[in-house]
Amino acid sequence: MVHPVDAHVGKRIRHRRWMTGVTQQQLADRVGIKFQQIQKYETGMNRVSASRLWDIAHALGVTVSFFFEGFNEENTHRANLSRELVGDSEALALVRSYYAIPAPQRRRLFELAKVLSDAA
Repeated sequence: MVHPVDAHVGKRIRHRRWMTGVTQQQLADRVGIKFQQIQKYETGMNRVSASRLWDIAHALGVTVSFFFEGFNEENTHRANLSRELVGDSEALALVRSYYAIPAPQRRRLFELAKVLSDAA
């Protein structure tokens, strides 16, 4: 049986990998393992050791804590929304483009989007 924490960490690995446009093979090469192991991590079938999670975080440009963000009973709605967004190719392309923008400009774009959505 898959432990909820393992499933959550796996989903966060997949989420970050997709957001950065990295394939399973590319991530596996960066970490020094086979891509099948990345598949098992992403489904939660295999637990990720602390040292491996450290390597994956480094390869994907995040801190280890990124993989645990949002894990609690109250954020079930947020997890469902994330799954919907990841399944939408237009939303995924928008998020990838957003993260390709340098941080200062990205923050201004974010503020503009908030203003526009409030006005809608």
